Amino acid sequence: MRFDAIVVGSGMSGGWVAKELCERGLKVLMLERGPNIEHGPDYSHELAGRLRKRDDQVPLEERQLHYPYYEGVAYALFNSNKKFWASDHDYPYETVPGKPYRWIRGYHLGGRSLTWARQSYRWAPDDFESNLKDGHGVDWPIRYEDLEPWYDHVEAFAGVSGDYDGLPQLPDGDFLPPFPFNDVEQAAKAQIEAAFPTRHLIMGRTANLSRITKAQMDVGRQRCEQYVRCHHGCPLGSYFSSLAATLPAARATGNLTVITDAIVESVTYDAAAGRATGVRAVDRLTKQGVTYEARLVFLNASAINTAALLLNSRSDAFPRGLANGSDQVGRNLMDHVSCGPVIGTYPGFEDTPYQADRPTGLYMPRYANVTETGKPYLRGFGFQGGAARRRRPDAEPDASGAPKRAWVFSLTPFGEVLPNPDNRVTLTTSRVDSWGVPLPVIDAAHGPNEHAMMREAARDAAAMLSAAGCTDITPWEEAGAKLTPPGDRIHEMGTARMGRDPATSVFNGWGQAHEVANLFASDGAVMASSASMNPSLTYMALSARTANHAADLLEQGAL
Repeated sequence: MRFDAIVVGSGMSGGWVAKELCERGLKVLMLERGPNIEHGPDYSHELAGRLRKRDDQVPLEERQLHYPYYEGVAYALFNSNKKFWASDHDYPYETVPGKPYRWIRGYHLGGRSLTWARQSYRWAPDDFESNLKDGHGVDWPIRYEDLEPWYDHVEAFAGVSGDYDGLPQLPDGDFLPPFPFNDVEQAAKAQIEAAFPTRHLIMGRTANLSRITKAQMDVGRQRCEQYVRCHHGCPLGSYFSSLAATLPAARATGNLTVITDAIVESVTYDAAAGRATGVRAVDRLTKQGVTYEARLVFLNASAINTAALLLNSRSDAFPRGLANGSDQVGRNLMDHVSCGPVIGTYPGFEDTPYQADRPTGLYMPRYANVTETGKPYLRGFGFQGGAARRRRPDAEPDASGAPKRAWVFSLTPFGEVLPNPDNRVTLTTSRVDSWGVPLPVIDAAHGPNEHAMMREAARDAAAMLSAAGCTDITPWEEAGAKLTPPGDRIHEMGTARMGRDPATSVFNGWGQAHEVANLFASDGAVMASSASMNPSLTYMALSARTANHAADLLEQGAL
């Protein structure tokens, strides 16, 4: 069977592309390299609810072999859900000596949409103009106004809870009711904002359904019950994922075919026609090769895999990789940068109950080089954190013999990483994986801008906790020196950026390859900069926009 479109990848962006194309009447083939996951029955949600966290840990030797990135996902990787996290042993990659990179993946139907932290923020108008203003990277070929209606579109279907905060650096959207602050957070917010009036502590915007709408009800989703076992999969569909939302919508049209265990190794290309004709894949289990054909090809395999696919799709017409006349495929790999969390003990409130099951924390949007200027670095950062009760092992037990608990307040920065063409992905010429595909080689490191930014972020966090009345605050000098390695924030972006000029970019502002008109991408690869916000909502909006534009072109006979 020949399809109208092939979508490579079933995660956050691929699910949206499939939904939009199917609803436009296109016959769509989705290829996922990992195994099938059934929404509900294959989740570890119920099992995790019966286990204490300390009894659900992956054994140390197994972590060292398969999950050396464990430190970066210790909050979410458990023995009961380890099938949702790709093994570095089974799916190896290479790094440059002295430049560690944590490539944290999920190879199964739904991808990382099953395990993401669900933080959902629109980018601001300035985020689409920063490259042009300070000269790092290429100018985005779109502006906030181009994406605004698509943010509306995906928020209405996905369901994002949040407050209307009225901050220009973090645009408001189509929100469900926010989850509540606890009493300590309310007190800390008042104290911090009084001491630092240019900064705002808000409720984190999360893709959890605080109430249900018809759009979500139609695909079988239910309101969030705040079990907070989201990383194990939610059988209620209360948080947004491909399995709970976009794929059911796509399947309802009768236009979607899904093939799992299909490792796509390259895109096929007809030089005479100047078109992509489909993809070559290897069956993960049998290791047999197969070719699939379609009129359109969409790459939504995540930033590093999308770059690797293009680089491995070499031909006489494209000896450096498909659509790579600009030599930009694989370059400008970005993530977000963080440092050690800054934590303080918040006095009082000993009799205040703690709601441990809220599915989001607090967020402080970027203020550096926005409401506060004269910084010794470019761009800026936001903070994620909140207040919680923790056991105090050094304190005397209470009257009942239970260990005393204290309130702690934490702030962890997420900073923007500048595009740098030397941070890149290539393919090794000496080693292949179990399916004969060359391994990606990742060469990336943080630069002086990121180091200067995190040093100030840690200092600012300590100052805000002090203003809130916290004691026993993490030394900011120590925290600010502990930068997370690239990849640790799981927000990889930028390996096949969109731009205005085919000489300096791979895709145009519609996610369409400059050099191959029927080839599209809308995952993290197309990002021209990283901003300071979590990028998933922007991937969703770009994907819906790209899919509908491609469908328009097909209807018009332009493809």
